[in-house]
Amino acid sequence: MMLIISPSVIFVLLAAGPTVHSERHSLTYIYTAFSKPVDLPGFHEFTAMGMLDNRMIDYYDSKEQKKIPKQTWMSEHLEQEYWDKGTQSRKSKQQWFKVNIDILMKRMRQNDTDTHVLQWMHGCEGESQEDGTIRFIRGMDMYNYDGNDFLSFDDHNQVWVATLDAAKETKRKWDDVQVLKEYTKGYLEKECMDWMSKFRDYGKEQLRKASKPDVHLFSQKSKSEKNIILTCLATGFYPKDIILQIKRNGRILTADDGLETSGVRPNEDDTFQRKDRVEILKTDLSTYTCEVQHPGSLLHVQKAWDHTLPVEDGSTPIIIAVVVVASFVVIGAIVGFVLYRRKKCRDPCNPSPKRKGVLTPDSSTDSSSKPSPASSNLSVKLDMNRNAEEENMSLMNVSSSGPSPTTTH
Repeated sequence: MMLIISPSVIFVLLAAGPTVHSERHSLTYIYTAFSKPVDLPGFHEFTAMGMLDNRMIDYYDSKEQKKIPKQTWMSEHLEQEYWDKGTQSRKSKQQWFKVNIDILMKRMRQNDTDTHVLQWMHGCEGESQEDGTIRFIRGMDMYNYDGNDFLSFDDHNQVWVATLDAAKETKRKWDDVQVLKEYTKGYLEKECMDWMSKFRDYGKEQLRKASKPDVHLFSQKSKSEKNIILTCLATGFYPKDIILQIKRNGRILTADDGLETSGVRPNEDDTFQRKDRVEILKTDLSTYTCEVQHPGSLLHVQKAWDHTLPVEDGSTPIIIAVVVVASFVVIGAIVGFVLYRRKKCRDPCNPSPKRKGVLTPDSSTDSSSKPSPASSNLSVKLDMNRNAEEENMSLMNVSSSGPSPTTTH
């Protein structure tokens, strides 16, 4: 199942993340458009970005209206013509999104009072081989509207999958366009992979540098005076594949014990962080440890909690301010805030999952747990200078004659 706006409010591909035993790579692009300007500083009506192995490599927004490199090696290896053509393509897509949001709003009988969100994501994922090549694993080309899966391409069966009723007419129309399906499949499996290899070659020195995580295990205040929240934080690591486990007397804690995890999230400096936590009794004298394995840097460390309790004045431990680099949430927080504000005004919010409660000293018997995979890849459609048939049909205008030849990206 694919979620674009989930509780974490970003594109998420469940089960898409590689295990720590494989070296997988991805090239993805995300486009996010709002139905009207968002009256918040730093938020833009349209944003597009490219991600290579979870590092942002290029960026465009409706304010500056210019596609720019986000890595030095991208600007060093690609001529200005590439960026100029990319700018024109992004401007074209900005208009494409505006048209399609209007179509969707009319189809769903929505007015323009609320803010609506349309996202498009496409790209490819591959796995390194012994001969240095990257083998295609899977491709993705999908759309999301107002936080709901809308339409996606099944690369294996070459069919479009409609998740909402409003997308079924579009699915039927697009399934009838054989050239569109063939182009999409060829792009995902071949052209996207070629660009991934090229970009990785451009940035091979930086991409191969591994950074060890800083690991910290500490307690924080809970809403209950009898409890505390034990937190394990690993931050500053690259690549993103990591195993982090909190253990009680040697037993790996799971969600059944009330364990919560942030998953792997990006920092502003192209490294990553992950934070797991569990609520326990202040009086619990069990041995708590945090074990972290980071294959990329060959780090394997285990930290033990010294039973230090949080300070009583309620201040956040200094370690948080020093260690946690503010993560850039890519568009996710923007979408989440807009949808939350709209939901709060009119509709009842979906109840959050019930917490399992505090972990008590007499919790159930020990059980094993599989290593936690790294977080899912952040993905989108490839954004390159190329001439090809593009999926330039209106999402809801099923009378459209089909894709038009364009200079893409």
